[in-house]
Formats: sequence, C-alpha cells, structure tokens
Amino acid sequence: MNLNSKNDVSSSVRVWDLGVRTFHWGLVTAVFVAAMTGFFGSPDSLSIHLIAGISICLLVLFRIIWGFSGSTYARFRTFLFSSNSVRQRLQDILARRHIRYLGHNPLGAWMIFALLLTLTLIVSTGAVVLGGVFKQGPLAFMMSFTTGRLVQEIHQILAFGLVGLIVLHLLGVAYETIIGKEKLISAMISGDKPALPDVAPPLPAKARPVVAFIVFAIFGLGGTFGVASFAARPGLGVPTASVDPLYAKECGACHFAYHPSMGTSAFWGGILGHLDQHFGEDASLPDGSRAQLAAYLKENSSEHWDTRVAHVLATANPNEPLRFTATRFWTRMHREIPDKVFASKAVGFKGACNACHSDAKTGLFAPQNIEIPEEARL
Repeated sequence: MNLNSKNDVSSSVRVWDLGVRTFHWGLVTAVFVAAMTGFFGSPDSLSIHLIAGISICLLVLFRIIWGFSGSTYARFRTFLFSSNSVRQRLQDILARRHIRYLGHNPLGAWMIFALLLTLTLIVSTGAVVLGGVFKQGPLAFMMSFTTGRLVQEIHQILAFGLVGLIVLHLLGVAYETIIGKEKLISAMISGDKPALPDVAPPLPAKARPVVAFIVFAIFGLGGTFGVASFAARPGLGVPTASVDPLYAKECGACHFAYHPSMGTSAFWGGILGHLDQHFGEDASLPDGSRAQLAAYLKENSSEHWDTRVAHVLATANPNEPLRFTATRFWTRMHREIPDKVFASKAVGFKGACNACHSDAKTGLFAPQNIEIPEEARL
C-alpha cells in the first residue's frame, strides 16, 4: 500500500500491533546483548551470550508464527513484494520520489526476511559451535570439535553479515525519517501511522493471539523437551570413565591432578619418564605404580578425547614441552591476567587450574565456569 507523500493525511491508523512491537524491541535488546558479549565479551560471558541467543531463537519463532496469525500488517502476505517492486523502490529513491507505505515498503520487507533468515542461521550455527567446541547443548552428542571450529568461522561471518544488515536497516530508517518525513520510530512505539485515505487497505486480518500462543507453546514445549533430552547425552568424544584412584592420590598429593585429556601420550610419557626430576623435585614412584599410571594416562590422553582442551593443548611449546602453561593457547587465554593473581594465596601458581575453573577436574573447562577468586584480585 502506498501513496505519494503530497496526499493529505489527517487521521491515524493502527499499523503495528502489540505483537510486532514487542518482537521488534525484544529483538533489538537480544541482538545487542548477543553482539556485545560475542564481539567484546570475555570467555566467561558465554552464559549471557547463550541467554541472548535463546531469546533470539524464541523471538524469531514467535515472529514466524505471528506472520500467519497477527493483524493485517503483521502478516507476511501483506509485504511479499516481488523483485520488480524492489527495483522500482530503488528507482524512486534515486529519482527523489518518496512513496508512502502504511506497512513495510518493498526494501524494508526484503530486509525483514533477510534479518529473519540471517538470525535463524546464526542461532543454528551457534548451536553447532556450542555442541562441537564446548560440548554443551543438544548437539554435543553428535558434533565433533573439528566441525564446531569450522562452523564457528561461519557463525562469525554471519555475525558480521548481520551487523551489515543492521547498518543498512538503520540507513533506511534514517532516509525515511529525514527525507520521507516518516515517524518510523514513534510508530514502532505507539503502533500508529498517518492514514492514507485515498488508497484501499489490504484485506484486513484480525489478530489471533490465542492461536499464536497455542502454536508457540507447542513448539516451545516440544523444543524444550527435545533440547533437554539431547543435551543430557554425553558429548561426542567425551569418555565417561572415572579417574584412576592411584592417579588422583599420587598426583593430587602435591598439586591439582590434571585431567589426562590435557596431555598427549607423548607428553605423559615425558612426565613419567622424569619423575626423579619433576620440576625441581623427586616424585619417583615404584615401577608397578608408574606402569599403572602410564597405562591409564595413555588410554585417556588427548588422542582419545574430542574436547577443546584436548585439541588446543596438544601442540606443546618446543622450548618447554612438559608445561601446559607454556603452550601458545594457554598463554594467549591468560595474557590479561596479572602475575599477582597467580602468585596469590588463593591460586598459588599458574598451573592451579582448579582455582579458577570449577570444572577443571572434568577436562571440559567451560567458559561460564571461570571465576577468579575475589581475594586473588586484591
């Protein structure tokens, strides 16, 4: 629906219903939080990023349902414009002809569909990354670390693509506001726009919130049950074997008993082969105990795990091949932590993983389980 801006408009009409307005501002908030935590957040902000991602997923689901059950201008059928309409809109802009639309104009409509598609892809790839890289969520049981890392790059590309779409969207809003004298922002708050008296409205449709709620509840509850069911499965490449008691006793007597997936079989062989000179101390063990530990560590070394830590710590520093804290990954991830934190009584030394990682004993090292002790920060 359109009309040249010179036509008289003396009354208002409700264009954006409560569902559309709630979706719009809810999505603005969720995308902002997801972007801030994704682009600028620290590793331990993953929980907030996930909450924002889940919110985006639910909002997109709602908008799709509302596109078939909302009021007139919320329905997809009212803004399914052809490519010719989009081309004509661009020509009008270049010719400085402003044509008013009550609902979405052709360019705005295509932007809505582009945003919904991009957000859907971002949420989908995010679920793959969560499952493959972090071994969390409903896809952890079927996604390898390699797949997760590959899709993580796609996820990041899509995120930058979304930023580009948002910039274009804001430019469009600025054009309509400044050049077209449209009050788009206030309309998205109040829901009302000036009427176009000389143009017949599209086939009116009454909102069906009850139907929308039922459909949303069905998909939401079904999805929640499915997510919970799949998320309860062990992650792919995450063995569930218990820690060897001898290993926990001998290695945990002096320091945190590092999870065996943190080292390769060659790494553990090097450690056990030099127990008489174990980082400045004599940690020698009877041959029988050493053989038992060797078998356990070889069987549970990083080659048998598909976790992030198992992959990133596998590349040792050639200058200090028997130190986790000398690897490039460990150094990069801890580069902003002051030395005084490691030297504090609450931590003790750089290798005290369990001081800040509450799940260190599992070998998963989930970002949201990071918390530097308060006394170590003082």
